[in-house]
Amino acid sequence: MNTRSPIKSFTDLEVYQNSYTASIEVIAKIVPKLPKEEQHDLANQLRRSAKAIPRLIAEGYSKKHQSKGFQKYLDDAMAESNEMIVSLSHVRDLYSSYVDPKLCEKLIDLYDKSSRQLYNLAMKWRDFKSR
Repeated sequence: MNTRSPIKSFTDLEVYQNSYTASIEVIAKIVPKLPKEEQHDLANQLRRSAKAIPRLIAEGYSKKHQSKGFQKYLDDAMAESNEMIVSLSHVRDLYSSYVDPKLCEKLIDLYDKSSRQLYNLAMKWRDFKSR
């Protein structure tokens, strides 16, 4: 028995919800704590990638009727999510005196889960659209 509600909007997708929540944490709890020398490079990259993932999911969902529209956005969101894992690993390994490494680990795990969810959604969407 399927207990999940039907998907009526991109906001119903768990991967959207997870990536949006993670983006808020990154922007509010990590970026401001980075050292001054990283405010233009790593902080900027974290901000851009964190915001991009839920935006790509939302934009792609609006193009779900196109045969390859949603797919491209899911692939791009997965690439950004993987990039976040690397950026957060840099924060954890280089700036543990500024940012809680446990928070970084939690977010790395969440982005790893999001990457897997995006991959699985892309595979299921490809199968669904080919029927």
